[in-house]
Amino acid sequence: MRGKRPVHRRSFWFVPLALSTCALAQSFTVQNSNTHEDLRGLSAVSASIIWASGTHGTYLRTVDGGLIWTVGQVAGAETLDFRDVEAFSAEEAYLLAAGPGEQSRIYKTSNGGKSWVLQFTNQEPKGFYDCMAFWDRDHGIALGDAIDGVFEITETGDGGAHWNPIPEPLRPHSLAEEGAFAASGTCIMAKADNLLWFVTGGNAARVFRSSNRGNTWSAADVPITHQGASAGIFSIAVGSPSYVVVGGGDYKQAEKEGSTLAYSEDGGITWRAFEIRPQFYFSAVALDPANSRHLLAVGSARAVYSDDIENRAWRASWEMNLNAATFTAPGQALAVGPKGKVVRFTLPR
Repeated sequence: MRGKRPVHRRSFWFVPLALSTCALAQSFTVQNSNTHEDLRGLSAVSASIIWASGTHGTYLRTVDGGLIWTVGQVAGAETLDFRDVEAFSAEEAYLLAAGPGEQSRIYKTSNGGKSWVLQFTNQEPKGFYDCMAFWDRDHGIALGDAIDGVFEITETGDGGAHWNPIPEPLRPHSLAEEGAFAASGTCIMAKADNLLWFVTGGNAARVFRSSNRGNTWSAADVPITHQGASAGIFSIAVGSPSYVVVGGGDYKQAEKEGSTLAYSEDGGITWRAFEIRPQFYFSAVALDPANSRHLLAVGSARAVYSDDIENRAWRASWEMNLNAATFTAPGQALAVGPKGKVVRFTLPR
């Protein structure tokens, strides 16, 4: 939702909650990111190759799992906020800048960040792009907030050489005040077999699903807190085509407990609330590639981990301020946050 993007300013604490003996067995390390910019975009190609993105046109890249992070700034993008990065190798990555009008842009590098090509600039003054996703390195899609009740969606089939809007009759309609959140670059997800999902908030909490790359859509209400423009679903993660998890809440009340996590076992058609408690505001959710029932969720008040959706308490929980998270390998995850924070988790399996 334009003008209502969460910007977290809380200090970063490393105080694990005493939940159980198992919780103490996990560990995390703080990496030197070589930047103090706020970071929100995160994309892992492998356990070694990871990209991140943030404010003032900043991008980061590591090719050794985070031992050394290389920081750069995209020329001409010094005032932009890169909320999403999607990478395919150490050389190839896309960046999405979120913002009103022409501040919403997409750049691409094919040489590890040595140079960037501006591929897309939003020409709609009312527009605000939030996130993007790719089926493969050539076929991708970007999501923007609704204009006059219709979501903005643009796609590419040639590696970004051309970005074209999906025809308006094929784009889904929004409810009043409904939109997406550019909180972690994970408000949209694409998977094999032409599957596509995106999530919304702002007096609504819905998951839109398409099985044909956006030609037709269905929408499902989700039991996630969504009272007000600052609340709703912020992130979606897909472990398998049938198991999907979403997270959200109210970023203005990050420590308020509520219903902020839900899951689907039929690909996003029906939804159930997580019973694990407590739940807080989560800007991003991530699933372990080796076991999609292993969940890491992060937000501006807490990061939490569960290895079984039947649990009634978290396997581990930390008081820390993070924006985005991704698994880099089974049992290994990375998260980024304000002021250049990068944290690597080693999680029990």
